[in-house]
Amino acid sequence: MKSYLAAAIQMTSVPELEKNLAQAEELIDLAVRQGAELVGLPENFPYMGEDKDKLAQAEAIAYKTEAFLQTMAQRYQITILGGGFPIPVEGTGKVYNTALLVDPNGQELSRYRKVHLFDVNVPDGNTYRESSTVMAGTELPSVYADELLGNIGLSVCYDVRFPELYRHMSSKGVDVIFVPAAFTAFTGKDHWQVLLQARAIENTSYIIAPAQTGLNYNRRQTHGHAMIIDPWGVILADAGEKPGVAIAEINPSRLEQVRRQMPSLQHRIF
Repeated sequence: MKSYLAAAIQMTSVPELEKNLAQAEELIDLAVRQGAELVGLPENFPYMGEDKDKLAQAEAIAYKTEAFLQTMAQRYQITILGGGFPIPVEGTGKVYNTALLVDPNGQELSRYRKVHLFDVNVPDGNTYRESSTVMAGTELPSVYADELLGNIGLSVCYDVRFPELYRHMSSKGVDVIFVPAAFTAFTGKDHWQVLLQARAIENTSYIIAPAQTGLNYNRRQTHGHAMIIDPWGVILADAGEKPGVAIAEINPSRLEQVRRQMPSLQHRIF
């Protein structure tokens, strides 16, 4: 593993696929011009809209998004994460919320289907029933071992509230964990940062958390603050509340230092 720059992209995705992909490309270009070699896009980056509209377009979204990720990876010679997009599940009328990691050759490295679905009545009056259109994944995320970028684990948004998923990745030797999200503005202001820091600290791993921000459609408002956090829980980069990019160094020496100073992973009983 080497030292390199990673980017967590922050978007305001809307119910227009082509417009979102154009926005994503601009921000990828911005990240690469600043030296990023590992780039993460947020959950729902190619489409955020009403569930019925998402389902109606799911096949096109899935096809165009996978092609887009391959093209971006090859064009910019980066490893890229598409942090969550719908892929139809045959015969169900539902989709998997899928995160896809692609290498600079356009080859798939890792695929994760979100297992924890956001079925919540948020105190701001909004109700979310992700399970009405999304099929829960049934497999824990794998950890992809990259010789240069480290051991990379995938998760999506609501997963961040379930530490056992990250413990699983830790047991597989994870160094860098993606948490792409479309966190609600109401919950995000109190929970987003502290949950990300907790996952970084308890697993002594880097966290890369791309995010949605602003008003996406109707009353759907997201929190923003895409972040990169080091294994000690230090916030290295925060994209704030507008579309943009959070960029920071992923440093194997820092990983080793923190794990030496706080060897909690070696002390686990369960």
